[in-house]
Amino acid sequence: MTTTADAATGDKPDHDPVDLSSLEFWARSTAEREESFAPLRAERPITWHRAAEGVMENPDGPGFWAVVRHEDIGYVSKNPKLFCSGQGVQFMDAPEELLEASQSFLAMDSPRHAKLRKLVGAAFTPKQVRKLEDTISERADGIVRDLLDHGDGDFVQLVCRRLPMAMIYDMMGLPEDQQDALAENADLLVSAADAEVRAAHGVDDPLELMTGALMGLIGPGLEAADDRRNNPRDDLMTNLVQAEVDGERLTDEEIGAFFVLLSVAGNDTTRNTIAHASVALTEFRDQRRRLIDGLDGRLPTAVEEMVRWASPVLTFRRTATEDTELRGQRIAAGDKVVMFYESGNRDTEVFADPLSFDVTRDPNPHQGFGGGGPHFCMGNMLARTQLREIWRRLLTHAPDFEVGEPDRLTSNFVNAVKSLPISLNR
Repeated sequence: MTTTADAATGDKPDHDPVDLSSLEFWARSTAEREESFAPLRAERPITWHRAAEGVMENPDGPGFWAVVRHEDIGYVSKNPKLFCSGQGVQFMDAPEELLEASQSFLAMDSPRHAKLRKLVGAAFTPKQVRKLEDTISERADGIVRDLLDHGDGDFVQLVCRRLPMAMIYDMMGLPEDQQDALAENADLLVSAADAEVRAAHGVDDPLELMTGALMGLIGPGLEAADDRRNNPRDDLMTNLVQAEVDGERLTDEEIGAFFVLLSVAGNDTTRNTIAHASVALTEFRDQRRRLIDGLDGRLPTAVEEMVRWASPVLTFRRTATEDTELRGQRIAAGDKVVMFYESGNRDTEVFADPLSFDVTRDPNPHQGFGGGGPHFCMGNMLARTQLREIWRRLLTHAPDFEVGEPDRLTSNFVNAVKSLPISLNR
């Protein structure tokens, strides 16, 4: 049946019986979600769904097309003129002002997207990341030493969140005494749909939680920006306040949105890949031994498998700019088109035995950093380096660790782990 809202963009098929819109679906484990994605890939790769549940209740809102095959995700990603980002990148509804303050150039199209991405991306080139390798190594050393001193506990707090948090805020020039609070707000900004998170913070309304987190990020970010205008340093925040795009300096709103984006993106991908990789290495003991036995040679390949397995970013949305077709399915201009990376990373047409964790999988064309195109994750080299360095030390100094059952975040955006018990088994 076609709803009234759907009719605004033309006739649509019935909503697919696999419900990708409900928060209940996103409260399931990756393995449980794969039980739904597998038949979609095999039988119905382009399907129509009702408006997603999440921050705002909008049952009469427009639905979306789900894209679940690896090939199709790549096609949508690499055709920005046909599938744009400028109308938003999350497929659940949220107030426009909140999105503008948090998505920055994720929700932009060229030419402005290319200019702003180039401005920030200069800090994440392979050359710049190589300059950070010693710092990353020192940070990883300290984190693992602290873990060994502390012993058993919550792996997310003891290890996963610490390295990416420290690196991104060091690059921005934020002092250590602010970093924990900033990282907490970055977490909350993508956690508001989770009822347990809201209850823990005494908040019923997800928008209230998100707004508070947003202010907790933007405030310190703009204070740092104001300081750098008068006291420039060798850091990314100074680069932002001094930069010009089309002959104009960035506004406070643009700088604030940049800071929010970097806070979230700089923390979530690496943090959650570390968490999910620890679960995989606990479950697939043969792969752990295989990796340890050839650690230096196998670690770069293993990191790619960790990212594929984790799929730390679950979804991104695009919007059709004109009437088009995808696998023979008519898509109207203005329709939301959502890419499901977790499904693409388990596509049997691309990956042999994708439900197994294989540290020697090569080639590994995973979509853990996106499906390619102009919005491919610019921090991928930094993330890869951090993952190599933390796992090199963990598997050297705590090779017999075990983690328990992860407490997963209910989210259709990030594949996050809220807490994860670890035992060092020394």
